[in-house]
Amino acid sequence: MLDFLQFRDHWDLIQAGAWLVSIALLLWMLWDAVRVSQQYSEDVLTSSQEGVDELAGPNDVVHKA
Repeated sequence: MLDFLQFRDHWDLIQAGAWLVSIALLLWMLWDAVRVSQQYSEDVLTSSQEGVDELAGPNDVVHKA
């Protein structure tokens, strides 16, 4: 029944470790997405232009590299 828990060689352990890392990354991304969506409004998340700092005033110079 639980055949997938029977480790036959080191590759099975590596595969199980890769699945654990994948699940941990998925959970972290979901947690981070929820945290960011609660911390910032939808307007802030969708209104920024790439390379433009919204905190800069109208007289501030933005230097591009």
